[in-house]
Amino acid sequence: MPVAARKKISRPKATSYDVAEHLRTPKEMAAYLDAWLEEAPDDASSIAQALGDIARAKGMSQVAKEAGLSRESLYRALSEGGNPSFATVLKVARALGVRLHAQPA
Repeated sequence: MPVAARKKISRPKATSYDVAEHLRTPKEMAAYLDAWLEEAPDDASSIAQALGDIARAKGMSQVAKEAGLSRESLYRALSEGGNPSFATVLKVARALGVRLHAQPA
């Protein structure tokens, strides 16, 4: 086949998926956190990351301000490998407008 007749094959472009872009309402945010608490109740790091996803959806600066934390410390606490104190988790949950609740296991 002549070079001029060859079709140029374009490769599909990969895009990264950011769950924070899909958490638009408080109900969706609460359902997302509930799903993590249900699926990985013993994985504190993943639950902290889920709180981070919700915080990014709401706006990190706003959440940090409402929680009484610096934006940098909030990012660090809720990032992969972050290990926030329970007090920080409670402050962030309050700032996000979600509640943690207990039920029999």
